[in-house]
Formats: sequence, C-alpha cells, structure tokens
Amino acid sequence: MNAILLVIPFILIRFVLLSILDKKAMKRAALFAPLIRKEKTAYWFYEISNILFFIYLCFLKITGDPYWLYAGLMIYGLGILLCIVSVSNFAKPAENGINLNGIYLVSRNPMYVAYFIYFLGCVLLTQSFILLAILLVFQISAHWIILSEERWCVKKFGEEYINYMNKVRRYI
Repeated sequence: MNAILLVIPFILIRFVLLSILDKKAMKRAALFAPLIRKEKTAYWFYEISNILFFIYLCFLKITGDPYWLYAGLMIYGLGILLCIVSVSNFAKPAENGINLNGIYLVSRNPMYVAYFIYFLGCVLLTQSFILLAILLVFQISAHWIILSEERWCVKKFGEEYINYMNKVRRYI
C-alpha cells in the first residue's frame, strides 16, 4: 500500500476538523511568533522538512513486516488520537487566549508532540531512514520555533503564562 495514504487523516484533522471547530483557530494555528536570529533558520528547516516529509511519503510503501507494521500502526494511531485531542483543545482557548484546557494541562505543546508521534508512526510503517532523518530535522527545528512561541507568549500574557510554564511541561 502506498504510504501517501497515511497523510489523509493528518490533513483531515489539522485542516478540516480545526476549521469546523473554529475558523479563528485555523488562523491562530497558521501564525508563527516573531522569530529572531537562529529561529529564522529553524523556521525554514521546519517548513522544508514538513514539505519533504509529505512528498517523500508519495514514494514509499507501507511495510509488510508484521513487527514494524503493528508497532507503526500503534504509534501512528496514538499520533492521530493525540492530533484529534490537541486540535480540539486548541480550538477552545480560555477567555484570556491561553490554551489551558484538556491536554494543555499536561503539555504546553501537545500538537507538536502529536505531530512527532504521528510522523514517527509513519517512519516505522515505512521503515525509511531518510524519513527518520527528515523527522529529526523537523523536531529539532520545531523546538526552536517553540522557544520563540514561549518568548512571545510571555510577552503577550505576562505573569499568567509564566505561571502556566511553571506548572506544565514543555512537551510531556
């Protein structure tokens, strides 16, 4: 089976579900915090790795090896579930604009965590070292973007966001 089919749930969740839940959330999800120095480079690595990930999946097949298939399906499924939950929670921020509900009580960046787990499932299902390399570039660059988002949130929300940062981990 062609691995490009793995992209369908991601697109449906990230774009269709989020749009259905809240059109404003779609716009918020597309915004990036102001970037400085190395973060600008990280942003381009982030965008390029996203594009490469989806393009490269077009050329891959899902493995038939039962071990990799079952492990990949479990992680892929978990990634999809976390995407649904994090996108649903993202669409419903608190009145002050900070996402403090649901999975955001466990992770400040559950969508990034969900994307990583989802992409990791794709890597296992295809057994592709190139896809794994793209995932590592994606994750490292995403970390720099997250740092810029946190700096921006501290500036925008002040003490309230700092308190949130002290209570909730960056990832898991």
